[in-house]
Amino acid sequence: MSVKSLPKEEYWLPGHAACSGCPASLGLRMLGKALGGRFALVVPAGCTTVIQGTFPRTPSRVPILNIAFAASAAAASGLKAAFEVRNLDVPVVVWAGDGGTVDIGLQALSGAAERGEDILYICYDNEAYQNTGIQRSGATPIGAWTTTTPFGKRERRKEAPLIVAAHRVPYVATASVAYPLDFVEKVKKAASKRGFKYIHLHAPCPTGWRFPPSKTIEVGKAAVETGMWVLYEVENGLLKLTGRSTGLWDPAKRKPLEDYLKLQGRFAHLFKPENRWMLEELKKHVDENWSRIRATLERGGRLF
Repeated sequence: MSVKSLPKEEYWLPGHAACSGCPASLGLRMLGKALGGRFALVVPAGCTTVIQGTFPRTPSRVPILNIAFAASAAAASGLKAAFEVRNLDVPVVVWAGDGGTVDIGLQALSGAAERGEDILYICYDNEAYQNTGIQRSGATPIGAWTTTTPFGKRERRKEAPLIVAAHRVPYVATASVAYPLDFVEKVKKAASKRGFKYIHLHAPCPTGWRFPPSKTIEVGKAAVETGMWVLYEVENGLLKLTGRSTGLWDPAKRKPLEDYLKLQGRFAHLFKPENRWMLEELKKHVDENWSRIRATLERGGRLF
């Protein structure tokens, strides 16, 4: 697959209310192209609610159900059931931020995964509650500045994809807006499967992460190349690295973590002497994550 092979048709139109360089709008464009515009979208409260603009106009060329923060997976389950009653084979996709996924929406997400609902859940992870003032979420990495962690977050992030994989669903994957073809291929694969599917999309936010809007892709690539963000898929319990992450279990092949952190204002305080411990802790977490991945791959990639 190449960029030129993607459909030229646009299903998320320009002129919307997203910030410059917004990763959510980039992801929505790729999602539309991956599914050919034939799907229904369920959106909880978050950035995408605002990006749509005000009624009666919308940049979306697919139906959208805007729903309460905690209820997206439950609403998607009901919508899919309604389609099935009417013999309509229409994919239902949840498009939710990290706050509406790893925190507020986790119970509905877990319930839908446990029931094996035939929906695709995509979390666009900008690592904070960006829409309401850049507050920390369960997906915010350790050391990151937010308005509620002005001295850096002290806790490590939740590994939401692995939490979902523990439900033994058919397909779980991570992706990045900086690697659109990897994302498109994973969306296509997920859509071809029956049952609950989950994709966790890394979405660098210029506004909340404090970098220029023109640097969204550069920051996203740096996250992967330094090992901070790992591209993988779990298919029927089997873990496999994908794309640029393939082979990065070897630390010698990863770029220094500082190459990623220095691109963002939210990590600037980590380079002060009194905060070096947070930088070292973050490095340790990255190495521990890769050690677990390597150990899993060495035993055949089997998670369960």
